[in-house]
Amino acid sequence: MRPPPGQPGRFAVPATPTTDPLQRERDHLAASRSALRAMREDVQSLDLRDVTGTWVSAAVLQNQIEARIAALADLADTPLFFGRLDYLHAISEGLGEATGAAPSAPSRGGDGRRAGGGEHFYIGRRHVHDADGDPMVIDWRAPVSQPFYRASRAEPMDVERRRRFGYTGGELTAYEDEHLTDPEETDTASALLAAEIEKPRVGPMRDIVATIQPEQDEIVRSDVTGTICVQGAPGTGKTAVGLHRVAYLLYAHRERLARTGTLVIGPNNAFLSYIEQVLPALGELDVAQATVQQLVGHVEVRGEDTPESARLKGDARMAEVLRRAVRSGITLPTEPCVVVRGSRRWRVSVHELTEIIEELKGRDTRYGAAGEALPQRIAHAVLLKMEQSGEAPDDRVQDAVARNSAVKAVVKQCWPPVDPAKLVLRLLSDPEFLAVCAEGVLTAEEQRAVLWPKAGRSVKTARWTAADAVLVDEAGDLVRRTPSLGHVVLDEAQDLSPMQYRAVGRRCTTGSATVLGDLAQGTTPWATASWPDALHHLGKPGAHVEELTKGFRVPEEVIAYASRLLPAIAPGLAPATSVRDTPGALAIRRVADGELTRAVVEACRRALEHEGSTGLIAADARVPLFAEALAAAGLPHLSPGTETSAEARLTLVPASLAKGLEYDYVVLDEPAAVIAGEPDERTGLRRLYVALTRAVSGLTVLHAEPLPEQLG
Repeated sequence: MRPPPGQPGRFAVPATPTTDPLQRERDHLAASRSALRAMREDVQSLDLRDVTGTWVSAAVLQNQIEARIAALADLADTPLFFGRLDYLHAISEGLGEATGAAPSAPSRGGDGRRAGGGEHFYIGRRHVHDADGDPMVIDWRAPVSQPFYRASRAEPMDVERRRRFGYTGGELTAYEDEHLTDPEETDTASALLAAEIEKPRVGPMRDIVATIQPEQDEIVRSDVTGTICVQGAPGTGKTAVGLHRVAYLLYAHRERLARTGTLVIGPNNAFLSYIEQVLPALGELDVAQATVQQLVGHVEVRGEDTPESARLKGDARMAEVLRRAVRSGITLPTEPCVVVRGSRRWRVSVHELTEIIEELKGRDTRYGAAGEALPQRIAHAVLLKMEQSGEAPDDRVQDAVARNSAVKAVVKQCWPPVDPAKLVLRLLSDPEFLAVCAEGVLTAEEQRAVLWPKAGRSVKTARWTAADAVLVDEAGDLVRRTPSLGHVVLDEAQDLSPMQYRAVGRRCTTGSATVLGDLAQGTTPWATASWPDALHHLGKPGAHVEELTKGFRVPEEVIAYASRLLPAIAPGLAPATSVRDTPGALAIRRVADGELTRAVVEACRRALEHEGSTGLIAADARVPLFAEALAAAGLPHLSPGTETSAEARLTLVPASLAKGLEYDYVVLDEPAAVIAGEPDERTGLRRLYVALTRAVSGLTVLHAEPLPEQLG
């Protein structure tokens, strides 16, 4: 590490100047934390008693102040800044929001002048300014911070030096410099960057804001109007990239997304619990999180489909079946509509009624909206007749005619209301109704597979399955349009069925999406075969697909071993590589059948001798066995999604819940059992691929049965 030349930043200078470069940086950290506390105290001291306006505006303002106070919280163990940029020239004049200053705190430029007219800026998780409004820390999302992630010797972007800081807990302990314009300095890998990536994991998923790579930064800062799909191999940080993209979009387009909303969709609650602290650490508190099942929770799921039934219910063809079912009740009139008003009778003929209904049927309009328009259209026809007879009716007359009992009777008969859940209940219980709606779409054999084994009696008592709930959501959207959000992040997207993609797509029809996944990790019978197909069902066929193959989390030895499965599970994907060469990270050991449980428990005990978290991954059916064995051995363990701590660092993970999680050390029990727990070999091998790629520092594989031949 080279000591920093030049002068310290003007707000980093302590009362007693020091020549120790590291101490100067520590002083700036202390001063920045003090400034952040002052910013929070300023907001807390605001007095709203003299604010004029209604109680509603006062409540809104109070909520905004409380949100601001929460956003200004200083997380003691989270570094306030992690880097510094020394620019060759002064760049702050005229930048405005480019430095990340809050609207109420205008920026006067950089936090320090350097010899030669340049400036330097500290890059951190949020903007911090001093009492004069000058920035002490620049938000990582601000334009002026972008060179921290993208500058290189080939393209220095006017940066003379990039400095990275190392922390232990919340204490600044080291720094290292890259002099991007110095031709004599060799281009070497960053030791602090590697240390940050390899830092042991205790607690929830960490943010990667200090370690974002250029290819990741391009995804993070993509425009809000465009949808992007990220195919990411294990360890490439695709989940963290998606979450940081949300944080960036909320920074760059806050007003727009505040109106329309943002949503992160994950595969299960354990995964959402794992990632839930990332956005708050970046200062974003108002991002909703949900699973697909929670999005479509119109009915209570109490049943389970066979794999074939679930696959067919998730097929995109079901959308056409449901469209026909929703419109199956539309009938043409057989009698005219006669409206009596006072002493006059106004007659709308069968031909006129038929013409109105046929026109509404031909429109691309939701069933419910068309049903609401029908009485108004009939009433309008009556008003035309009134005008032709010399009367001068107005809108109030038309509304009154639309509410006339004769008009209501025609609407009820020809365009009856549809309850989405009741409609799907009938569709899955009535073979004749299904046959009519699925004619030419599903074969007779497929129809039998979709039908419930036992017809449901009512919406409340029926044994709905997860796939059924998605059908109800589709039917609901056919009746009434689903509101759209501004931006949706969809993680582990490879496991969604076409109908589930449609359900997510309905939530961002007028917004954009970030789709994250890995085709090799698709572990459902309906897992997507290609991203273009998935994006088509999502309603975003023109989205850009970006592939990340350079891993930063999983050691090279581990990812190379797991990649032996790729020809069998995803032959079109390029094998992933890793920047981390960790000799001895992989251990594979065969033990006698009767000794396997004891050997696994001992492997967990040895893994816990290392710093960081440990995950024991086993086939779902074997989890109760290990829960008992770990308890007997005196090894406390957690369930997936439960936050680890210094006292509890071992998590027992069913293979079906391992996706998206990561641990410093992983002990994998009996790969053959993981494969056997799935309905087919390809899905089983994909589940094994997921389990093999959860380790950040070391993987131990223990088995009594032979390993799959695909692993060699």
